[in-house]
Amino acid sequence: MKVCVVGNPANTNALIAAQNAPNLPKSAFTAMTRLDQNRASSQLAKKLNAPVDNIKNAIIWGNHSLTQVVDINHGVVEGFPFPSLTTPIRAAVNNNAYLDGEFMSTVQSRGAAIIKAREKSSAASAASACVDHVRDWVLGTKKGQYVSMGVYSDGQAYGVPAGLVFSFPCQCYNGQWHIVKGLQIDANTQKLIDVTTKELQDEKKDAGLTA
Repeated sequence: MKVCVVGNPANTNALIAAQNAPNLPKSAFTAMTRLDQNRASSQLAKKLNAPVDNIKNAIIWGNHSLTQVVDINHGVVEGFPFPSLTTPIRAAVNNNAYLDGEFMSTVQSRGAAIIKAREKSSAASAASACVDHVRDWVLGTKKGQYVSMGVYSDGQAYGVPAGLVFSFPCQCYNGQWHIVKGLQIDANTQKLIDVTTKELQDEKKDAGLTA
């Protein structure tokens, strides 16, 4: 069985579901942060006038909320600025103030902005992202590709405490997700990860979850 939780608070709802299904492994439950990754890739593609499929490995850390951390430090743009080249996202955009400010806040608040403008949620985008999430989980990710998934932390990756459903960069194969290990996290990104971790811990406490 594979469960993808979309409804907010998605991470904590996935944790609640996992704790109420003791006969299933925690790895069967995930929260969807692929929509946030897709939004990040779309914003970058628009900024660079590049195909969205050429944006690789933008990462969402933490909670599916305003505290989510949008990390492009491990991502690249294929075919940029020439078809034969692959360029790190930060170098391609060449505007750290934008990437660390407007870009991140736009991705974090995109859902609320859509609801405000349309008076309805981005259901079609969410459905498409859910398809992306489950397809990669079942069929596997492409070689070298990271996908953002809210998954159960065992406390062994990036200092995130055990017992939270936390968005990590993942690769999928043989029908299972696997957290990408060993990525270097800069001090600023780590501070933001600490904030989103604290929010998830608070949500867990408010939900009365203990394990």
